[in-house]
Amino acid sequence: MRAAAVSMTALMGVAGLSVSAEAQVPPTAAQVAGYTGLHAAAHKGDVAQIEKLIAAKADLNARDEYNRTPLHVATFAKQREAIQALFKGGADHAALEDGKYDAVTIAAVADDEETLRVLLSLGASAKLVTSRWDGTALIAAAHLGHEGIVTLLIDAGAPLDHLNNLHWSAVIESIVLGKGGPRHVETLRRLVEAGANAQLTDKEGRTPLDLAKARGYTEMVQILEKAAAKATPKK
Repeated sequence: MRAAAVSMTALMGVAGLSVSAEAQVPPTAAQVAGYTGLHAAAHKGDVAQIEKLIAAKADLNARDEYNRTPLHVATFAKQREAIQALFKGGADHAALEDGKYDAVTIAAVADDEETLRVLLSLGASAKLVTSRWDGTALIAAAHLGHEGIVTLLIDAGAPLDHLNNLHWSAVIESIVLGKGGPRHVETLRRLVEAGANAQLTDKEGRTPLDLAKARGYTEMVQILEKAAAKATPKK
């Protein structure tokens, strides 16, 4: 995600906006080496130790130096059985770390469909407002063109038309933060087919169709024009 954050920073710079280059920050090797208790067990996927610590009343929502909980750590490490054990113990699935990311958004950005399925099946929400841009997991996935993740989040009831503090929806991010490639095209298609509003504009009043045309994204233009035609009442 650091590379994606850098590209987003460059784009924001062109637009005259300021944004931190940091986005998703997984634990460093040094941090992992220093982990103890539930953080260490979560990173290793040591379910027996997690259960032992829970029985001993360990703090399920303890924080590391970046405010990651054991659930965040297990999600970064793709330790799905550890995630299940933490949920069973009562871990807070809505907890945000210093970057304002929850476990669902961490899995979404990582394009980790299997872990996301586990989180959603256990009751984690796809509706939280996350990130410094007040976005959602769906917006983050659309930004990156993770079309499979987008479908999982849509099916889980993610808000289709949420606008972040840049006034960008998932539809807009699929256009302006990709390069019009196959995965972003498919992401846009799935959002539109799910009923996302393709008329919501950015701060400058540009529609998704305007944005796609300006970039020469022919396939995206076709998707949006087809959606507009369906939405226009026949006389």
